[in-house]
Amino acid sequence: MDIIAAIATGCSPTAIGIVRVSGEGCFSLCDKVFRAANGRPFSVQPSHKMAFGEMLDAQGRVIDQGLAVRFPGPHSYTGEDSAEFHCHGSPVVLRELLDALFAAGARQAKAGEFTQRAFLNGRLDLTQAEAVIDLIDAETAAAARNAAAQLDGGLRRVLEPIQDALLDITSRFYAVVDYPDEDIEDVKPEQVAEALSSAEKQLTSLLATCQRGKVLKSGVRTAIVGRPNAGKSSLLNALAGYERAIVTDIPGTTRDTVEESVLCGGVLLRLIDTAGIRDTEDIVEQKGVERSRKALQSADLVLAVVDGSVPLTAEDLEVLRLAAESPRWIAVFSKRDLWNTKARSIGLAGSPTPAASVTLSSVTGEGLDELEAAVSALFPAGDPKEAGSLLTDQRQEEAVRRARDAVRRARTALDDGLTPDAVLTDAEEALDALGELTGRTAKEEIVSRIFSRFCVGK
Repeated sequence: MDIIAAIATGCSPTAIGIVRVSGEGCFSLCDKVFRAANGRPFSVQPSHKMAFGEMLDAQGRVIDQGLAVRFPGPHSYTGEDSAEFHCHGSPVVLRELLDALFAAGARQAKAGEFTQRAFLNGRLDLTQAEAVIDLIDAETAAAARNAAAQLDGGLRRVLEPIQDALLDITSRFYAVVDYPDEDIEDVKPEQVAEALSSAEKQLTSLLATCQRGKVLKSGVRTAIVGRPNAGKSSLLNALAGYERAIVTDIPGTTRDTVEESVLCGGVLLRLIDTAGIRDTEDIVEQKGVERSRKALQSADLVLAVVDGSVPLTAEDLEVLRLAAESPRWIAVFSKRDLWNTKARSIGLAGSPTPAASVTLSSVTGEGLDELEAAVSALFPAGDPKEAGSLLTDQRQEEAVRRARDAVRRARTALDDGLTPDAVLTDAEEALDALGELTGRTAKEEIVSRIFSRFCVGK
């Protein structure tokens, strides 16, 4: 393979910048751009130990002073000879060093090419490779912990017993059919039934982790809805911790959706502040209301905001009715600091029943902890021991679902007394689906699509 090189620490000025190199012959190439203070060529420096020296351009001029380290394959990230240069994080310095490596014979690495080589060289399976990008993109500590555990092989360890059981079934079927004269014990239907039942149960349990995995990785799409001046934008600002949305006493201030990501009760919420839902003659506001309705329909969670300082209106009841059509919704009585006894006594009488009802003040912050508790209850973190064994994206979910469905068909074929080849066909289809998940049987376009999500240098 070609020798590849890339800046691994982004384009912004930083204290330290890293340039990575990988490929057969990269140590000799690095001899041309690094002059160690100890006088020894880079290619003979101790492995996995930093060496101090100077980085040189194609003309031998000093670019910077810093550290370099070599990682002989297969004990490297990519599984092949690799190196890293750690220098000052000026984008100019990093670019000059990268140009020097190109002049010496390396080429620019493609997005995700280092990790792709790690996969191709057997250092990672596809679930671990996907965990790398999940770890880079993690926005919460819980998401980072799950990605780190998956990078350590958490999901692979869940899948391996299932694959081994299916392989045992298929290999014994083939042995009996292909070698009839050998003294091979026939495959007993009850043993096959037990193995298929166990595989189905495990795959079903794995599929049950999809919702938690997606919440952990991508967050919860959350629409804040209510009539004009109910306190929606104030709630967004209170959760965000700064004035993200404009707040005024004039109804209809919010004309378009405003989005912000916040951590609430340990759950990442993708908040969407919407225009107040009401009938209006204003054409621009009408478009905003229409977008509000669309945001409400596509949300995983709805925060239905009601002005708690006044009795419920017909518009409030309409908002609550719309919110009740969502998978999960919380009634939020706002303006707690302005409440009066009459308004407080109205409550939710005669309206749909939400998953939770909280009262709060976006001005004083009183009651925000109630909202956090309600959100946390709707999206529980789960058992910490599950970290690394959650399905976190649609590709993984689809592969496991196809495997589970194939196992079910194999069980049905066995129960119906069909010939062994019918059972075998479905068992092999399940194995193919699981192999696609880990990368054993994944098609080239699937692999390419996964690594195209990576940044250059990783």
